Amino acid sequence: MKNVINETTIQLGVCYYPEHWPEKLWEDDFRRMKEMGFQYVRMAEFAWTIFEPIEGTFEFDLFDRAIQLAKKYDLKVIMGTPTATPPAWLTDKYPEVLNVSREGVRYHHGSRRHYNYNSEIYRTLSKRIVTEMVEHYKDNPTVVGWQIDNEINCEMNVFYSEADHTNFRNWVKEKYQTLDNVNEAWGTIFWNQTYTEWRQIYLTRPTVNDSYNPHQLLDEKRFISDSAISFVQMQADIIRSITDKQWVTTNGMFGHLDNHRMTKEALDFYAYDSYPNFNKIIEDNSFMPLRDRKWSLNLSTVRSFGGNFAIFEQQAGPGGWVNRIEQPTPRPGQLRLWTYQSIAHGADLVLYFRWRTATKGSEIYWHGINDYHNLPNRRISELKQTSEEMQKLGSAIFDSKYVADAAILTDYENEWDGEEDKWFGQFIGESKEAWFKAFQYHHIPVDIVNVTQNMALETLIKYKVLVYPHAAILTEKTANLLKGYVEQGGTIIFGARTGYKDLTGQTYMKAFPGYIKDLVGITVEEYTLLNGWQKNPYVNLFDNQLNTHGFNEVLQPEADNVEVIGTYQNAHYEGKPALTRRKVSEGTAYYYGGVFDYQTAALILEDVEISDYRSKFTLTPDIELAVREKDGEIVYILLNYSQEAQTIYLKVDMENLLDHDITSGDVTMAAYDVLVLKEK
Repeated sequence: MKNVINETTIQLGVCYYPEHWPEKLWEDDFRRMKEMGFQYVRMAEFAWTIFEPIEGTFEFDLFDRAIQLAKKYDLKVIMGTPTATPPAWLTDKYPEVLNVSREGVRYHHGSRRHYNYNSEIYRTLSKRIVTEMVEHYKDNPTVVGWQIDNEINCEMNVFYSEADHTNFRNWVKEKYQTLDNVNEAWGTIFWNQTYTEWRQIYLTRPTVNDSYNPHQLLDEKRFISDSAISFVQMQADIIRSITDKQWVTTNGMFGHLDNHRMTKEALDFYAYDSYPNFNKIIEDNSFMPLRDRKWSLNLSTVRSFGGNFAIFEQQAGPGGWVNRIEQPTPRPGQLRLWTYQSIAHGADLVLYFRWRTATKGSEIYWHGINDYHNLPNRRISELKQTSEEMQKLGSAIFDSKYVADAAILTDYENEWDGEEDKWFGQFIGESKEAWFKAFQYHHIPVDIVNVTQNMALETLIKYKVLVYPHAAILTEKTANLLKGYVEQGGTIIFGARTGYKDLTGQTYMKAFPGYIKDLVGITVEEYTLLNGWQKNPYVNLFDNQLNTHGFNEVLQPEADNVEVIGTYQNAHYEGKPALTRRKVSEGTAYYYGGVFDYQTAALILEDVEISDYRSKFTLTPDIELAVREKDGEIVYILLNYSQEAQTIYLKVDMENLLDHDITSGDVTMAAYDVLVLKEK
């Protein structure tokens, strides 16, 4: 990303919508942005009608004036292509561009993201507006990059317009070539769903019992992802055909979208929108809750798309629409903390959303840096301090790499298949979060790694520990890859419901856990979904009695060197294996026949061999440790998520890069405080 954005230090900026405000405010706004140390302004992603008020008539005066003022204050502008909100004239004249529900109900104009990716007329009109905008701004040195659309697949990530049905039919035909192949992949012999003509194939439609072919649904999600990527690629190709001086990205992270492939094939880097204060996170009352720290998991996922990234919307105040998403006002220090949270996980460019809180529309309670009255406030002071600290840090952590010896494995196939399959899908998120908590609270940095069918062993062997919780879909090729990883000295941890499905979502006629059976050295004797009809069994792990939930698999050791390190209690499978460990060449493979929670993950983590940083620090659970490396130099970022001061202990001399003091021993971090340290 360093060479793409042409910077050498971490930069801050803000989202601004000149079309929302009287022009007499613009210059003062830009002047104050510059005074806060901001370098970037993002604009125009919802302004199609401003650029094309009448079909085929293009006007650029408003944004030309805004960009000229931004230039006066040496601000760099990121332009958004406005295709997330087609104009009323467009949807009125071409209603076929609108998205449709599975039930066939057309969504109408009045919100956002109301279009579908496969409408030919929408693609044609999108190409034209993007071409006109890029041609107009290609030689403007103030415009440095383009954001394509806005938050792909946000609001709605399923599409059932006539164009979608038609393109899905073509997609299926291209993928499978013959109807026999389709029928085999979708298992249509069941319930007499066999297709005999291509015209009979549609995306899923309402059924009498709301039950849909699960194998067709998996392909449906793959198709939706391909459609979205195609739409982004179309715009990226236009931009790059016109200019090589402006970079290309898009923002978000939403469902039914292979963000890894989109980033690799269409973007220069990925941009994320980070809002750690979402109410559903703040209300997390689980054991050892993550709350706003959950965003470190999201940011780790974003980092896996393609390395360092940008934040195009960093929370800058309380959030909420007029009818949903209620968030409290961030407490003193939290905006600074969340900025460093993003940077700690790989953001080299952070833009706050937004400059001033909107006075009109659905987001009048989604607050920006400035309140409606435009007067000084606490948030402005806090972000000005943060900006000044970025300047002190200089190039110390820009373009640095996140250092982790552990990774949680994920993949789109299981995520998408699991949306329909309640016998494993709901457990993926539970176990991923449980393991992330365990790594966080043990102060062990962790990556998220996406598993693909063409993954190289080199991607995995840099990690000492891998966790792959509930990979129901697991091919022979992936199993061989994971075996190679363990044989070279790695440790891998599996959970229940692993390895029993192929890429179509159909089950193997093999002993569970399928192709990894020989790696873990066990088979599954029997299994049960825990749904409250019977009391959930306990599991005894390392002499600790813990509750189980979700699912139980009773394990049967098959290899001589399988160690049983956990057993079930209070069930008809009393005393039978629940957790096993097996040495394989230089490595170790664990298999747990259940769904992970924090306690289970923490106990297993304490059993594996992985380096931590206890020789450097004694940290409280409320502190997150992120480790960054650049040119052989290691920088430690400590984040206090508690509203209380935390006392930590530095076991070696450290330089605080924010004030250049040298310190060791007891250090008190204030509520929501941040330390950026380098060992002396």
